[in-house]
Amino acid sequence: MKFAAPLASGRLVKRYKRFLADVVLDENGSEVTAHCANPGSMLGLKEPGSRVWLSQSDNPKRKLKYSWEIIEADGALVGINTAHPNRLVEEAIEAGRIKALSGYETLRREVKYGKNSRIDILLEDGNGKKTYVEVKNVHLMRQAGLAEFPDSVTARGAKHLAELADMVAEGHGAAMVFLVQRPDCDRLSLASDIDPAYASAFAAAQEAGVNTYAIGCDVTLDGIEAVRPVNIEI
Repeated sequence: MKFAAPLASGRLVKRYKRFLADVVLDENGSEVTAHCANPGSMLGLKEPGSRVWLSQSDNPKRKLKYSWEIIEADGALVGINTAHPNRLVEEAIEAGRIKALSGYETLRREVKYGKNSRIDILLEDGNGKKTYVEVKNVHLMRQAGLAEFPDSVTARGAKHLAELADMVAEGHGAAMVFLVQRPDCDRLSLASDIDPAYASAFAAAQEAGVNTYAIGCDVTLDGIEAVRPVNIEI
């Protein structure tokens, strides 16, 4: 995934109301409010004064011109925009980087299923076999090299795991893919201290036959690409 235009650099003033961030731009010193497409706590990724990069939109209908894309943390560039993971995982599947999910004839996104939900990616082969793929963005790192999910309580995430298990019970395939939007992690674990209910739901889903994968990203100021497997340590 390439950014459509060069990103604007700046310093984070604060992130607030979950979806807003004030940034002082390096170019002219002006302070702007950017959209923060991230519903999580962003633990460790919202320190005032941090270097950040924003994309810009020319859409006159948008209330906020800028969107927060990247932050520099722990010496690495970290992608924080949760609007990108589905696209990044789609690209990785089509490039054969998640081998267990390759070889399908069709790939569709945002398909209705379950209890009034939409699956992130639906894969189908020529014989009608379906595999339901849920994607979760990961950018929490509290130990060097170890990514963790989630960074806040996510009842919605637990619901998705239960719905994937339901698809397995109906005879379909199901997979959870954790997309690690930072290049400095080669392992992933669950932050069970942050959300023990999600950890329990994850264990139940694995027992039911839901497969789990993790893939890490190269993050640059030109774009983000999911390129390497990440070991899951549960």
